[in-house]
Amino acid sequence: MLFYPVKILLSNDDGYRAEGLTALSAAIGPLGRVTIVAPDRNRSGASNSLTLDVPVRAVRYDEDAYYVNGTPTDCVHLAVSGLFAFEHDIVVSGVNDGANLGDDVLYSGTVAAAVEGRFLGLPAIAVSLCVEQDSPRNFAAAARVAAQLVERMRRSPPRGAVILNVNVPDLPDGRLRGIKVTRLGNRHRSKPIVPAKDPRGRDVYWVGSAGAGQDAGPGTDFHAILEGFASITPLQIDLTRHAALPDLERWLEIE
Repeated sequence: MLFYPVKILLSNDDGYRAEGLTALSAAIGPLGRVTIVAPDRNRSGASNSLTLDVPVRAVRYDEDAYYVNGTPTDCVHLAVSGLFAFEHDIVVSGVNDGANLGDDVLYSGTVAAAVEGRFLGLPAIAVSLCVEQDSPRNFAAAARVAAQLVERMRRSPPRGAVILNVNVPDLPDGRLRGIKVTRLGNRHRSKPIVPAKDPRGRDVYWVGSAGAGQDAGPGTDFHAILEGFASITPLQIDLTRHAALPDLERWLEIE
């Protein structure tokens, strides 16, 4: 079987020095030409923000590797829209230091980097490691799952631009039970904000922790992780609630 040569763009939201990005590069490197464009610092929770009010700068720090003083979306946008003299084939974002399950995808810079790749016409994968307080932080295992998917794309290119949101439980080598295709669940309301004081005695606030899974039954990404499986959820850009359109039209007609 003949393979087309793939050029793979890696990014993340944890910053260019993140352990997860290093693991991802090591796992995917043998599969094609890899370039890295990642934020210069942790930009978790940046979502799909794009820097429009100031210029951004891309600085080369290694062979085919750059950091950008911007968001994950900035990184992918620059990389695909003219930073390089060649076109990429696939965008892979991660490995994120923490889960991106259910509602998390709306806030996640990891997912946003993949979404930007999709906006620009490329198949994209966002991969996250579902770490717990005392778990082993096995980024290499999650990176290997991502590499398997890239290899699958290399052998059989997907029709159209797709986004795969991948979450991997933080299990020791050999303990992962497999991969399940899932839908997004959702979380309970987040924990309250945490008030504190800065060194000058002024009020400051920390955003509270994410809530536990609420819609987390069989078929959801939450449930797959709980059962020891990697979760793969296909995402779409269209946020329209199509089933509500007729009801909304009738509501607007009420005098």
